[in-house]
Amino acid sequence: MSTAQADVRNEPAVRKNPARRLAGLAVGLVLVLGAVISLVPFVWMAIASTHSTRDLFTSPPPFLPGGQLLDNLSRLEETIGFSRVMLNSIGIALVHTALSALISAMCGYGLAKFRFRGRGLLLGVILATMMIPFQVLLVPLFQMMASLGWVNSYQAVILPFLASSFGILLMRQGFLDFPDELLESARIDGSSELRTFYTVVLPCVRPQLGALVIFTFMSAWNSFIWPLLMLNSEDTYTVPVALNTLTGLSRVDHSGLMLGSLLATLPLMLLFLCFQRQFVSGLLGGAVKQ
Repeated sequence: MSTAQADVRNEPAVRKNPARRLAGLAVGLVLVLGAVISLVPFVWMAIASTHSTRDLFTSPPPFLPGGQLLDNLSRLEETIGFSRVMLNSIGIALVHTALSALISAMCGYGLAKFRFRGRGLLLGVILATMMIPFQVLLVPLFQMMASLGWVNSYQAVILPFLASSFGILLMRQGFLDFPDELLESARIDGSSELRTFYTVVLPCVRPQLGALVIFTFMSAWNSFIWPLLMLNSEDTYTVPVALNTLTGLSRVDHSGLMLGSLLATLPLMLLFLCFQRQFVSGLLGGAVKQ
């Protein structure tokens, strides 16, 4: 009797399995469809970069790779010096990301773990700055950079936006979850605040730090308006500014734009793949070791 009763009890669960399988299959199909739709622009960009501009406007348009990739690449190098502007963008984005992440982490740590008068007011001011439109800051920032003589210089592109209110709040939220008892233990052991911050606290917020690095690098890499205002020499152009010069009033180099845009996405993809592993290691290994 006991075996028969067990079979009766398990029968509803067995009946639910096909429904769950169908639901999982439907979810998988939706995800695959979404992935395919999201990849279509990148596939078209890759195909268009191997054709001439004239071929792109034929009917029907080309759906297979062509043989103009090297010609487009050499023309892109001759027109805007693409290798040079790539190095400019990489240097600016790396320096901006490193300094901004460091400043955001230190400010977030101070707001989360130190008690001082006016901390709440300071936090409110940081929140309020997030509501100021970027366009409002363009004129006063430009006048400030001009008075310092920094127009057409890299420090004018990097320094004004190092302190990110989003980054400070993101890191502060991560530091709030860190136990104060461990900080007290480190201080009792004679560790300085700076050493405690770098060796004890910072490794435990690697997921937040990795997300901040990706967001900051993408923001610096894709920045267009501010570098366009600050950099007036072709030798100092970044990738977005240089690609913008390919669009003229009477002629647009569409194949060059496609190839330049395709190459410009490679550093972002590489950065995301590298820090995706940091996300996993931070989530799994960020716990306190006993």
